Amino acid sequence: MQNPIRVLIAKPGLDGHDRGAKVVARGLRDAGFEVIYTGLHQTPEMVVQAALQEDVDVVGLSILSGAHLPLVKAIQSLMKKKGVDSPIFVGGIIPQDDAKQLEQDGVFAVFGPGTPLAEIVAGVKKAAAKRK
Repeated sequence: MQNPIRVLIAKPGLDGHDRGAKVVARGLRDAGFEVIYTGLHQTPEMVVQAALQEDVDVVGLSILSGAHLPLVKAIQSLMKKKGVDSPIFVGGIIPQDDAKQLEQDGVFAVFGPGTPLAEIVAGVKKAAAKRK
């Protein structure tokens, strides 16, 4: 039996809305993933520490505050410094130009509101498989 894919779902920044993060976390759990949810108001340092401690395969960031570019950059920088090589996906209301920028900067996917859970599950499986 193969170990389940471990996914960290984090809410970095001051954004206090976590319905989408919880829906994605539950959808991934129901699809057989092991999901760790950090809760609201995480600093980049807290996100990276959780990813390191939990030895996750993939990191999902839910950001609705508009601070997605600097938050993702800070998390990527800390992950690199700490040796965490888990691929990152981002969810939230992200302008199309910013989504392209995030993907150019190494985020494997940006999932906006209304993205089917099946698409998220497939994307996370693909990213986790590339890592292993």
